[in-house]
Amino acid sequence: MRIRIVDAFTDRPFSGNPAGVLLLDSFPDDDWLQKVAAEVNLSETAFAHPLPAGEDGGAADWALRWFTPTTEVDMCGHATLATAHVLHSTGTATGTVRFAARCGILSAIAEADGTITMDFPTSSLTAVPVPDGLEKALGAEVVAVHDTAAHIGDLLVELRDESTVRALRPDFAALKGLSSRGVIATAAAEDPAGGHDFVSRGFFPAVGIDEDPVTGSAHTALAPYWSARFGRDDLVGFQGGARTGIVRTRLRGDRTLLNGHAVTVMEGDLYA
Repeated sequence: MRIRIVDAFTDRPFSGNPAGVLLLDSFPDDDWLQKVAAEVNLSETAFAHPLPAGEDGGAADWALRWFTPTTEVDMCGHATLATAHVLHSTGTATGTVRFAARCGILSAIAEADGTITMDFPTSSLTAVPVPDGLEKALGAEVVAVHDTAAHIGDLLVELRDESTVRALRPDFAALKGLSSRGVIATAAAEDPAGGHDFVSRGFFPAVGIDEDPVTGSAHTALAPYWSARFGRDDLVGFQGGARTGIVRTRLRGDRTLLNGHAVTVMEGDLYA
């Protein structure tokens, strides 16, 4: 089987968020999928196989699943982008690709400028009190906290400013029990002319990922949060610590469009 490593939400290698991608004929048992993801040892490895015409009601072309090194997740943006990139760059698919996933039907289309635009469900946001221990775990004062929808399961945490987000050195063990998936720390961009509207970092120790460089699914919550603040539907998010990337978001009611580049950095054979 061919396995590829793709850097997502970036146009150059060794940046953005890396994901493993395997295109299969069908899904083997869950234990095998989990072992492969643990072997790849990236924040997510995506597994996809084509659906026969008419299966799943004809709403999707491919079945798609995502695994961290320790568990399967309901939604993943960067590994979906990586999978769509592989399908388009290898000529396996053209036009709009529709995926059947645990969070519903997702789609991705290759744009003329080389980017890929994905269609994801918009996350709901519910304001909640600051959980006990959150500020200590982050090492920063919290401005506001919102809970996100079930398929994400994160706490969206606004901090004072961009510099505070960039300087975070969290206590990952302390963060682990504060949400079902993770914590998204965010703030408005300090320089509106800097090419992005907001910044974020994502910490997911509960699913085996201390920090995820660029989290597409988190932007289904970040987009409505910052669009309401700025009064604009089209925004640019900058995410990351040591590795960084750019996610362009477009809010369309109950759907959020996520746009970015991807680049294949490694390809080889999986013997298993």
